[in-house]
Amino acid sequence: MTGLAVAATASPAGAAHAAAPLTHPGMLHTEADFTRIRTRLAADDPVVTAGWKRLTDNPRSNSTWKPAPTATVVRGGTGQNYVSFYRDVHAAYQNALRWRISGATTHGDTARDILNTWSRTLTEVTGNADRFLAAGIYGHQFANAAELMRGYDGFDLAAARTMLRRAFLPSNEQFLNGHNGACITNYWANWDLCTLASVLAIGILCDDRTIVNRAVTYAKNGAGNGAIRNAVPFLHGDLGQWQESGRDQAHSLMGVGLMATICEMAWNQGIDLYGYDDNRFLKGAEYVARYNLGHQVPYTTYRWGHHTTCAPREQTVISDAGRGQMRPVWEMVLHHYVSRQGLAAPNVAAIAARGRVEGGGGDYGPNSGGYDALGFGTLLYTRQRAVTRTEAASSGQSPQPPAPAPAAPAPVSSSSTPSQGPTETAAAPAPTATANALDLTAQTTGDSSAGSVHPAGTAWAATAAVTAALASGMALLRRRQRPSRHAPGSRRYDDQR
Repeated sequence: MTGLAVAATASPAGAAHAAAPLTHPGMLHTEADFTRIRTRLAADDPVVTAGWKRLTDNPRSNSTWKPAPTATVVRGGTGQNYVSFYRDVHAAYQNALRWRISGATTHGDTARDILNTWSRTLTEVTGNADRFLAAGIYGHQFANAAELMRGYDGFDLAAARTMLRRAFLPSNEQFLNGHNGACITNYWANWDLCTLASVLAIGILCDDRTIVNRAVTYAKNGAGNGAIRNAVPFLHGDLGQWQESGRDQAHSLMGVGLMATICEMAWNQGIDLYGYDDNRFLKGAEYVARYNLGHQVPYTTYRWGHHTTCAPREQTVISDAGRGQMRPVWEMVLHHYVSRQGLAAPNVAAIAARGRVEGGGGDYGPNSGGYDALGFGTLLYTRQRAVTRTEAASSGQSPQPPAPAPAAPAPVSSSSTPSQGPTETAAAPAPTATANALDLTAQTTGDSSAGSVHPAGTAWAATAAVTAALASGMALLRRRQRPSRHAPGSRRYDDQR
């Protein structure tokens, strides 16, 4: 099975699931998630409150944001103009979050107007090979913002669905089915992953179970590098080597964020990709986290076929390019495997603590890479940690059982506004130094730890146990020039992809 257009293999249980209605909101967030967030904010939870402040401090979450729609979005080649689109998409998402959490209709109106304007204007996403990145990254982000606005007064869901089917889904399917005429292994994992995220999100938004099933089938059995077992091609015990680890660390982190996005959206539709192949994604996330915390990891030579001829290429060592940078991708991974499932994820826990409080689009640089993840994970995914079996055995407690993949619940009314939470004008309580009510410190690595301050400088994060920076005198692996794997005839691939 090489492309997206493959038939889903149905077991009796799977057939029943395939007929179940899709859940809404049911991409990265459910109404239960927003109830949890409002409850924790009302209780002055210092972690979630700090996450809320990170959102409200972001300029894109301001209700005065004005969109700048165009009929054609171009990424790559002559006439690039995609910057205004991804900024507007993040503004729509952030304002939609503020409405969902606070009930402030000024933010709901802004999110609605951004989405409606683009839905009624945009007809094409084009450019060189990078158009497939734009269709994947911004397709799933736009769909997530639109999903949050279902039922909002004046929101044109039909226009959003039509635009995504017309301007994004064909490019998504073209890429996964043909990989732009290149060898199936030519493209890095993040190309497949962003495309899969878009297909899955569009399927959910459009209530199209067939599209959803195609994305899930590819994630499990596809031939491209975004399929789970190809994104994590080698296992080293509890660590799984990431497909882009020999390339650089920025793209490895991007891949972790995209894989988490796919798994979370599937989970909220009752499909467990997080646990697929014995939690293979967790092993990959642990590998990327551990190396970027400054520790050594094993590495197996990675070989692939390049360009249209599948000319052999190989990477013999892991890359230290971009090592140690932060992206807002870790809280989502942490709070599934540790908080929901009660599994050990020491490296993910440590790197999440180091990056807390997670921000969102625009908080990690002005270029496109700073907008690859929707972010705000500290606010959106913080959950109480489950008691593990090991901890239960040592303390005499009853373990908290791992949460099963949720059954797809009956659809809920999308016309109701969210419960009232903190008002738009209410000042968020200052985080306290007693800090992390999550009790996630037991999940950190044992090599070294030290206090850390998050990018905005709030002091409370210093109470979380984190792993120290690279040890003094540690020999870094040699940086190497690596061959390009972009599309035939494309420009040299930019440093964000």
